[in-house]
Amino acid sequence: MHYINGSDFKLSKIKMHYKLLLLAIVLFLAPQVISKRKPTRKCTVTRKDIRIRTQLAAKGSGHTSFMKCRDTLYVQLNLEPYNIQFFELSGQMRLEQNQISEVPPRAFAPYRKLRRIDLSNNQITSIAGDAFQGLKSLASLVLYGNKITELVAGVFTGLTSLQLLLLNANKISCLRRDVFTDLRSLNLLSLYDNNIKTIQNGTFDSLSSIQTLHLGRNPFVCDCSLQWLSDYLELHPIETSGARCENPRRLQRRKLNALTDERLKCTDETVSLYAGSCVTAEECPRGCSCRGTTVDCTAAGLTSLPETLPPYTTDLLLSDNEIREVGSSGILRDLQRLRRLVLSNNHLRRIPPNAFHGLNTLTDLDLSDNDLFEVNNRMFQGLTSLKALSLTDNKVTCISPGAFTPLPDLTEINLDGNPLRCNCHMSWLAEWLRSQGTIRGIPRCHTPTRFRDTLITEVPSSGFACDGEEAGCLGTEERCPKQCRCEGTVVRCSRAYLRSIPKGIPSHTTELYLDMNEISEIDPEALGHLTALARLDLSNNQIAVLQNNSFSTLHQLSTLIISDNKLQCIQRDAFAGLRKIRLLSLHGNDISKIPDGAFKDLVAITHIALGANPLYCDCGLSWFSEWVKGDYVEPGIARCAGPATMMDKLVLTTPTHSFKCSGKTPDEVLAKCDLCYTRPCENGAACHPLANRSYECRCPPAYHGPKCQYKIDACYGNPCENQGTCKVLEAGRFSCHCPDGFEGMRCETNIDDCDNHKCENNATCIDLVQEYKCKCPDGYTGEYCEKKIPFCTKEFNPCKNGATCVDHFTHYECQCPHGLFGQNCTENLDDCSNNLCQNGASCVDGINEYTCKCDGDYSGKFCEVGPAVYLQTSPCQQNDCQNGICFVPPNSKDYICKCSPGFSGKHCEYLTRVHFGTNNSFLAMDPLKHKQSSNVTLRIRTNQENGIILYTGESAHLAVELFKGRIRVSFDVGNYPMSNMFSYEVVNDGEWHTIELVTDKQNITMRIDHGTARTILNDGQKEYLKVNTPLFLGGVPKDIGETAIKQWHIRETTSFNGCMEKMYLNRRLQNLGSGKQHKTSPGCGGEETVRDQGKEQVNLKKPQKVAKPTDRRIKNNSRNEVQVHPPDIVETRQVDPCEDHKCRRGRCKPNTSGGSGPSYTCRCRTGWSGKFCDQAPSCRKEQFTEYYVENGCRSRKPIKNAICSGSCGQNCCKPRKTKLRKVRLICNDGTSYTKEIEIIRKCRCSKRCY
Repeated sequence: MHYINGSDFKLSKIKMHYKLLLLAIVLFLAPQVISKRKPTRKCTVTRKDIRIRTQLAAKGSGHTSFMKCRDTLYVQLNLEPYNIQFFELSGQMRLEQNQISEVPPRAFAPYRKLRRIDLSNNQITSIAGDAFQGLKSLASLVLYGNKITELVAGVFTGLTSLQLLLLNANKISCLRRDVFTDLRSLNLLSLYDNNIKTIQNGTFDSLSSIQTLHLGRNPFVCDCSLQWLSDYLELHPIETSGARCENPRRLQRRKLNALTDERLKCTDETVSLYAGSCVTAEECPRGCSCRGTTVDCTAAGLTSLPETLPPYTTDLLLSDNEIREVGSSGILRDLQRLRRLVLSNNHLRRIPPNAFHGLNTLTDLDLSDNDLFEVNNRMFQGLTSLKALSLTDNKVTCISPGAFTPLPDLTEINLDGNPLRCNCHMSWLAEWLRSQGTIRGIPRCHTPTRFRDTLITEVPSSGFACDGEEAGCLGTEERCPKQCRCEGTVVRCSRAYLRSIPKGIPSHTTELYLDMNEISEIDPEALGHLTALARLDLSNNQIAVLQNNSFSTLHQLSTLIISDNKLQCIQRDAFAGLRKIRLLSLHGNDISKIPDGAFKDLVAITHIALGANPLYCDCGLSWFSEWVKGDYVEPGIARCAGPATMMDKLVLTTPTHSFKCSGKTPDEVLAKCDLCYTRPCENGAACHPLANRSYECRCPPAYHGPKCQYKIDACYGNPCENQGTCKVLEAGRFSCHCPDGFEGMRCETNIDDCDNHKCENNATCIDLVQEYKCKCPDGYTGEYCEKKIPFCTKEFNPCKNGATCVDHFTHYECQCPHGLFGQNCTENLDDCSNNLCQNGASCVDGINEYTCKCDGDYSGKFCEVGPAVYLQTSPCQQNDCQNGICFVPPNSKDYICKCSPGFSGKHCEYLTRVHFGTNNSFLAMDPLKHKQSSNVTLRIRTNQENGIILYTGESAHLAVELFKGRIRVSFDVGNYPMSNMFSYEVVNDGEWHTIELVTDKQNITMRIDHGTARTILNDGQKEYLKVNTPLFLGGVPKDIGETAIKQWHIRETTSFNGCMEKMYLNRRLQNLGSGKQHKTSPGCGGEETVRDQGKEQVNLKKPQKVAKPTDRRIKNNSRNEVQVHPPDIVETRQVDPCEDHKCRRGRCKPNTSGGSGPSYTCRCRTGWSGKFCDQAPSCRKEQFTEYYVENGCRSRKPIKNAICSGSCGQNCCKPRKTKLRKVRLICNDGTSYTKEIEIIRKCRCSKRCY
């Protein structure tokens, strides 16, 4: 064994441990007593063994046993292998007490036999991941007293012989889970005095030889994530430095190894979220405040989303800013735990597709008080967990069909304050809202006037009408161009024979392919709205000029391809604004000159293609030569075509000083951007260049024409008409040479070709130029109107739909059947225009008739018959009973719902009791969404011995079944083999039995009929059951059953035969009708109980069919349930007290208590009050300015704030919008502190008064 002084002798393990422990204590105390003296000596090296940027030296003592160079102010480590043998003999390298700031890659690679390295008390902030690579003999590594903040991945990989590792007195804040993987021989590890707040479970698993561990002086947050460490230190008492908690306050200064599991609770996972992966939690954005997992950027003056956000953010508040777009930066996609996003009171006009993609945990989205004018299904893609959506106070007039389809969990939507147009394009929304049932925040119509302030769900189907001129939803909805093919955000217009860039390309486009067309000019207006465009391909077109600001609005563009065009001219600001462009291809064009500064905005460019261009490499391109050589963005393909001295030279490799101007630039080169160099103007005219490679000739006196080619004479202004040619005869005189078909002094007369026309049957001849045509009278056709039209024959009978054709010689007439109209009887009369459909039914137009499609349980020709036939004044005329019948008790003015067997709830909307009667019946519910714990309770009644009760999972599973009359549970969280248990109770006696199942990580507890609980453990590496398959009740599909029985999850595939009810999941009653039902039936069959909501159950026999007319049977058409009512219920004629109610801003509610009081009351809208809801709310914001005082301390200056005051009826006047403002308070004793004060921005009436 090698020791520090190089001697070889043996020592027992006990002595070795004692030595290491003693050394650790010395090193632990050393940083506290070492003086901060300045280095007073320098080492000089006469042997070239080590090189450090400054002079490095070695000084031995007695016998040379190690290399020592300390106190020498070295900044950078730079070792070179001049005398490897020296270090192999010494085995040690001491570089402590210098100013080394980093350890570079493979710094010690030549010295593979080093056994000890000392880099303590330097300024090291970073160590390369392979700095110690290859040091398999290294036994001691001393790194204390530095500024190390992070240990990069693999930094200790391969150090299998390391026994001592000292990392104390650094600034380490994170430990990767695998950082100590290869340190199997490590005896002592010191992490004392760092900034470690948490350590992930498993970090010390590979330290099989560890005997001493120092974790003291670290600000540990003692929550549930450190429970494993407390258990680890209790099991392995190796921590000797007194590691203690710093947070939370209730555990401050408590020792880690003395904490119980009950005290280690998790209330905020912020600190431990990224432990073990060392993902840097970004600092709070500038201008924002961060508390826990909430980032508040309210009124921070932001014009876009913050560039960085902490990845653990759960609540992001961005209201009251100037944000105009979201989605382009992609920052939101990194927030995998975001639950609430507030973007209210900004300037958002549209939400691009996939802007919220990846936010699977978002439940609350507030987009109120913006300028949104469209709502479509592409806006909310990816928000699968969203429950609340606010779009109040925007400019939405119409919502595209299916806009909320991507939001399966949506329960609350608020569209107040939008000018919704309730026309035919919005009928889908009303139907969707009615079908959801539980949606809150129903929007109201703004137009038409007759439906203003009416809930959209209360507008009858016939009310959603269009006037025939109204466009589809939004009117300007973007569509894929006709010649193109759109796939998501990619638009392909290749080989479409386009001569220009098509208009109306979807604004969310990210990739646009316009290659292989005939486009000759780039229209900035056609591309300007594509703010999300990242790739643009314009190759193989006819583009000749790139004008200034051609792409200035395409701020996200990263790839631009304009290769193989006819490009000759690039104006100086053609690429302005392209600060994110990475690839620019101009290959295969006719470019000779590029103006200086053309690429000034291309700050992110990595590759530019300019090959196959005739570059003229004079002094005008010297700037380009320097630019290319700076970052090597041109791969060495671009060549010079001139002048002669630069012919065929590469731009990249030719020295810049070779780009010289030695003569005049050829006109053909200059003419590529300025056609004036082609000298187009004649007769001494001056040429002035214009945009897009055009020019203007300014003529001298006596000349005119585009090129000043004409002299002003008698033909000036071309006096000849109809494209006649003017010829000068003599000074001041001219003559016109007319084209064929015209005559006259100035070719003003069209020769009459109708002089000898051939038109027949009194047809009219119409003179044209050198020809004529015949306009036929009614009943005739042909070139000369020589043919009689054979009306109403087999050859010509335009009448459709069985109409009768009548020949009137000059015309025909179609006598249409009833319900049709039009010249050929092809148009169907709208019979629904005055339909009689009632109770929210939709009208279906037919031919000369219409049918009413009833809503819910209504029936009858006009859907006038409710679930039960009552008199028109009965409350049951308008009822909400879903799975049952409407019932009006005697002497009552309100109805109750009597539920059909198996249903319950106020409106019989829940299926809570189900009968399984066949061998392959089952219910498929949503997957069991639990992780560490869950509670399932249900009741069963059966006489069967065997059958599946509950099953979910695959290899990891939970199975509950009847087996020989007892309950058998099979439980496997993924720790094979599975665990089983059986109930002591027998449950197949035909009576009701309650089964309770509680899972807690690897444990499952079963209890029958509130008796003694039984528990089993499925021990192993997996901590809890995780399943994504449906929760099956009463049985399973055939294929799943076969797989389950092969794996011994169940004993038999037989379905449960009996009745099941009242299933609770985590103490919440489940609606058994929400999942897939296969061969099941509601209720339990036989004698059943019909339930009144909120009443005791009434036991009824199956209704008997009685033929007598006095039985007054009431039939539920949708469920064929017949209920016989007492005669006095039906015969009692009741008057609807709300028929002529006076409620102005509220709903009429009949009084059901009876007595002599009023027959109805008014239920007012939020804020309104008064007997008839006629008193408007007066809630308003009252501003004041005063000092803020707290505990004897006062703000430095008066604070402007407000209070909410005024009447809201039975509701409360409360703040609607607030913001937090930081205020410094000055105290009497001279101290000061900062406090956040809530500033009220807006007030409104609220039902929530807490």
